Amino acid sequence: MDMTEKLDKLLRSFEVYYDVHRENVTEPFAAEAEFSLHDEQYFLVKSARLSEADSKEHVYFATAGHLDVSGLTAFDEAAWTKGLTLVTPHANHRNTDIVLVVLAEHMDEEVFSLVPKLKHYKSYRLGFQGWSHYRLIAVELSSGRVACNRQGQSLKKLVSNII
Repeated sequence: MDMTEKLDKLLRSFEVYYDVHRENVTEPFAAEAEFSLHDEQYFLVKSARLSEADSKEHVYFATAGHLDVSGLTAFDEAAWTKGLTLVTPHANHRNTDIVLVVLAEHMDEEVFSLVPKLKHYKSYRLGFQGWSHYRLIAVELSSGRVACNRQGQSLKKLVSNII
């Protein structure tokens, strides 16, 4: 399987829960996905609302033939910057997470050591209006090696099974 087939397979797995966009995506990404959840807690009747929370996740998929440190840094900055522009903190905002998935045929060894160190976090109004976490996972398709940051550990099994 080549890179486009693996990307398509990965995107099909995300389509179950996410709105996947393959056209009109932000450069330098190959695809984007969006997840939105609104949760309400109420007592007996809906007018007696106890709490409500909005949670979102924006996923950016990037592909590269050969990934070096400068390429990873460019993907990282583009994903975090674009993701933060989509955040609208308000009283019921819980979180808006930003995820970057990078598929590369070959990656430099420096990339494997840099990926766990890339982390971003932002809280809004001291956390009273939510926060944003950053998850990153990079896959070298030629060897099947996977690198991720601490927040991206949850994606490691999913991506490894698909790729």
